[in-house]
Amino acid sequence: MAKPFPSHPNLSGGYAPIQMECAAPDLVIEGEIPMELSGSLYRIGPNPQFAPRGDYHWFGGDGMIHGFNLENGRVSYLNKWVRTKKWQLEREAGESLFAIFNPTQNDPRVQGIETDGIANTNIVWHGEKLLALVESSAPFEIDPVTLESIGSWNFDGKLVGPMTAHPKIDPETGEMLFFAYNAGGTISPKMAFHVADKNGNLVKSEKFEAPYAAMVHDFITTRDHVIFPIMPLTGSMERAMQGKPVYAWEPEKRSFIGVMPRRGSVADIQWFEGDPAYVFHPMNAHSNGNVVTCDVCQYEEAPLFPHADGSPPDREKSKARLTRWTLDLDAGTSDYKCEQIEDSQSEFPRLDERYMGLENRYGYFACVVGGGADGDRYNGISRIDMKSGSVKQFAMSPNLATSEPVFVPRSEDSPEGEGFLLATAYDSKIDKSHLMILDAENIEQGPLAKAMMDHRVPFGFHGNWKPSV
Repeated sequence: MAKPFPSHPNLSGGYAPIQMECAAPDLVIEGEIPMELSGSLYRIGPNPQFAPRGDYHWFGGDGMIHGFNLENGRVSYLNKWVRTKKWQLEREAGESLFAIFNPTQNDPRVQGIETDGIANTNIVWHGEKLLALVESSAPFEIDPVTLESIGSWNFDGKLVGPMTAHPKIDPETGEMLFFAYNAGGTISPKMAFHVADKNGNLVKSEKFEAPYAAMVHDFITTRDHVIFPIMPLTGSMERAMQGKPVYAWEPEKRSFIGVMPRRGSVADIQWFEGDPAYVFHPMNAHSNGNVVTCDVCQYEEAPLFPHADGSPPDREKSKARLTRWTLDLDAGTSDYKCEQIEDSQSEFPRLDERYMGLENRYGYFACVVGGGADGDRYNGISRIDMKSGSVKQFAMSPNLATSEPVFVPRSEDSPEGEGFLLATAYDSKIDKSHLMILDAENIEQGPLAKAMMDHRVPFGFHGNWKPSV
């Protein structure tokens, strides 16, 4: 018999997992779904199947996919857990067996068993495969229609080790660029860089040593460069064996940003050094000769993880702002310029993906309006015009919390920024969610349509759009 979930901030309210898989073939619509929207929005996030074993961290829950199919002004919905080896073993046992961030707390029945991850962070379509991702494991393939689990995917045996949850797909070549940290073992400074061609064939793999072992959640690419941010949210098995946190904030190690020429190799990485800071998610980057410009949501110190001594993160320093890095490879210095370009507390930055790695004019992000949403969440979506600096904002009341906004162009050849933003919103007053569709050029006018649900979509991480064939 399943045990009750413990009292934990990441297991209650909008974070609380749902304990069912269901299908809704025709959601009730408020407003009118644009007829141009023809495809599927996939979102993914942590949704633990059973009460956790040992300490719980939001990042450690079983992956659950929420799929919204939009066609002819109608929206259908489907959700399923990703059936990883961990999920299957725990389903058979009827309880949690693994402690993701502290394997010493694993049930003795699974000691020594290697799993294929928890697939809870991102979901992407590339090379005719829908891949659920978590940065500690190889991808997990999903059927794009039924959301049934197909199984772990290692590029026909060519991928050894994990893959980032944030690959970049080049809009010009169709290549998928990705990396991995801890590529030399459980916790290590060794990293890997990979390239898959437009058909999903792994064609390049290299390894290099980072300045230290860190949680490297994301990276950035341009037409000409690949950028690896190594920031002092460090990993240490020695620390963990002493009963201290595996991942912790160590600002004395400072920040390092490695820039590699896209057509070069890891031997050509040029390292820049700066003040301690942390970035979970960049918006985009572009190159102008040997000057690289990156726009990122930067924290003064990493949130969600303790300091090395176990003390909690500073709440005020753990708020991200949109920040621009400028790295000049010809300047003869390891310094780089860092400037805040927008004042809002922000996260989950996105863009018109047709401009990934190129100079983009428009960007989108979730933001805090006023005191934010219940549960310390984002209750607004902003659109920034990089050319003019102007910002448009859709603000919601505190009972409404938004997910990451995903941009969908109105058509394949629409000008940049002409299209729609799709995001889920959780209403804490009624404990239900809905899918929002906004006009990306006029987000301040509010949703064009909402697809209403009769349950919540628990707070998750990322999502992507797959157009209909």
